[in-house]
Amino acid sequence: MASVTDIVRTRAVPRPGAAPRAPTALASNDALVLSHVTRAFGALRAVDNVSLSVAAGQKYAVIGSNGAGKTTLFNTVTGDYPPTAGRIQFFGEDITELPPHERIRKGLRRTYQSSLLFRDLTVRDNLFLAVRGVANGRFSLWRPRWNHASMVATNDLLERARLSHIADERVANLAHGQQRQLEIGMALAGAPRLILFDEPAAGLSPAERRELVALLTSLPAHMSFVLIEHDLDIALKVTERVTVMHNGRVLRHGTPDEIENDAEVQAIYMGGSRH
Repeated sequence: MASVTDIVRTRAVPRPGAAPRAPTALASNDALVLSHVTRAFGALRAVDNVSLSVAAGQKYAVIGSNGAGKTTLFNTVTGDYPPTAGRIQFFGEDITELPPHERIRKGLRRTYQSSLLFRDLTVRDNLFLAVRGVANGRFSLWRPRWNHASMVATNDLLERARLSHIADERVANLAHGQQRQLEIGMALAGAPRLILFDEPAAGLSPAERRELVALLTSLPAHMSFVLIEHDLDIALKVTERVTVMHNGRVLRHGTPDEIENDAEVQAIYMGGSRH
């Protein structure tokens, strides 16, 4: 499995007229810093002048109604949509111009609203492919022996994702909640430093939501994550800091308690008091 020292640090060529990039930093107290980030589609500013910072090891939530710009913000952080304006820093390094695969090599991961899994393969095989995808020699056609580092890492992910009991089950046969757990397990491959979770509780039953909370709260203290979630009971329970977005802009930053008790947030997103 690739270590931090194995990560390729190739810099992308800046776009013509792009602002000069800050010098590469080896470490930072902030996992992610967005500075005045905007993403426009023609005249529509889906993300408009958003600034926020996620500390290393911090568990963070971004909430808001449909159309608030949350997923577009994630797509901008991952490089799927380059920002129209603003800068993005990842552990002190400016990654604004980097393509998505370089951001992955630096330890950035994400999940999607719709699970992207190999449905005809087993749980174990999906996790194995995730491990190999971020490891050296990932294009090898040889399946390693049981004691190979990739196999050991796969078994570790089975435990961490709470899926060991269904390791050899085809993904197509899994319940929706188990597929969500598997996607999170795949995002944990290769020692990520920051994971973006896009609505992981969508469509889950109450029991599956409890399992999701247990999984998210079991993640290592040093690992940062940013969570988009409509289920506020989950979002406010598993995070330490919250940003509320509205019409592409930041409405509020605060702690879960501050956000829960904010009258404007209640009026816009909760239909009044939650109690």
